[in-house]
Amino acid sequence: MKRVFFVLVAATAFLLLPSAGMARQWTLRECIDYALQHNITLQKSRISRQSAQEDVFQSRSALLPSLSASSSQNATWRPWPETGSATVAGGYAVASIDKVYYNGSYAVSSNWTVWDGNRNRNAVKLSEKAVEQAELDSAVTANNIQEQIAQLYVQILYSAEAINVNKSSLQTSRKNEERGREFVEAGKMSKADLAQLTSQRAQDEYNVVEAESNLRNFKRQLKQLLQITGDEEFDVAVPATTDEMALQLVPPLQQVYEQALQSRPEIRQALLGIETSDLNIRQAKAQKLPTVGVNASAVTNTTSMSDNGWASQMKTNFNMGAGVNVSIPLIDNRQTKTAVNKALLQKQNYQLELRDKQTALYSTIENYWLQAVTNQEKFKAAKVASESQQTSYILLSEQFRQGLKNIVELMTGKDNLLMAQQNELQSKYLSILNLSLLKFYQTGDIK
Repeated sequence: MKRVFFVLVAATAFLLLPSAGMARQWTLRECIDYALQHNITLQKSRISRQSAQEDVFQSRSALLPSLSASSSQNATWRPWPETGSATVAGGYAVASIDKVYYNGSYAVSSNWTVWDGNRNRNAVKLSEKAVEQAELDSAVTANNIQEQIAQLYVQILYSAEAINVNKSSLQTSRKNEERGREFVEAGKMSKADLAQLTSQRAQDEYNVVEAESNLRNFKRQLKQLLQITGDEEFDVAVPATTDEMALQLVPPLQQVYEQALQSRPEIRQALLGIETSDLNIRQAKAQKLPTVGVNASAVTNTTSMSDNGWASQMKTNFNMGAGVNVSIPLIDNRQTKTAVNKALLQKQNYQLELRDKQTALYSTIENYWLQAVTNQEKFKAAKVASESQQTSYILLSEQFRQGLKNIVELMTGKDNLLMAQQNELQSKYLSILNLSLLKFYQTGDIK
């Protein structure tokens, strides 16, 4: 009885396990989320951001006083001391004939830059801008990866349907070839015409193999973006795609551009560069201003040539001091002026970079907008053409069976049908892709 029970449990567990060899079906959202976590380029950008954050901590700490402690222990050997001579030890002159003696000193010191033309505070702001820059670099990389994933994902969906179209065409070619053999046997068709039907069937087989190869290649590229290695089967989930998805209203070009200006990280990156250059100008001008600092120290020492004990010497030799230092630059061999001019030139460069990125952004959005509009019109025309070619080919096939059409007309009709179906498929998926990318530039999200 127990044996039967264990067998039933094992069988149930086996049935609940995923079937061996079944590939995971990746959705677009899963692909994007996985890539954002595992892509090596993104991981490197996160490390750069953490490194920039460490610079922020360091620059903030530079605003505070520094504190250091030091100690030195020195031993001296005088093999031939002069009788009645005096030796300086621990800051005091002592009379001794010791051949071996030691000195010890102990100090605590502190320095604090009170004012340096706000260079230290601007350094904090610059390091904070560097963190923002690293975050925007990461965001730009993430957007590029999402865009590439969306393009590859749609290419995979298109290639999968293209395989079905080519396989359907191959089935038709095989039927035509079989019918041609029957006609040859009945004496209604020459072997030369049959050879043409065989050639068309072989070409369709080639098209199927090529379409399958394209699909595998697009999957390989997507796996590379996701940083997936190994020989495990990889596949994507095929969502339901309708004609309505390809015929959605295309948003106005200017509206998409204005929304993208507010959210795209590459634009914020250029604006941040202008802000950073303003801080660099202040830093350069501050080199002409005085620097004020304060310092304080506490020092004591000991020596073996004193009759006092170690604790007594530490007390009696204890000294404290404090001071103020002021540094005023007078002539710096044009270093300040050069630094200011270079900072101003850097600002001009960032302003030009902003204009360049705005132009590039508009061009990219305009390209997607034109592609969306064009492919929608192509899809409408291709859909009508595909339906017409399908009807025409059915009639053509019937006329061919009745001997009213020749082999050339049949093959031409089939080629026209295949081309119309591929045009319909391509324009449909390109419309969906470009509409999705326009929304991505508007909202920052790809669906």
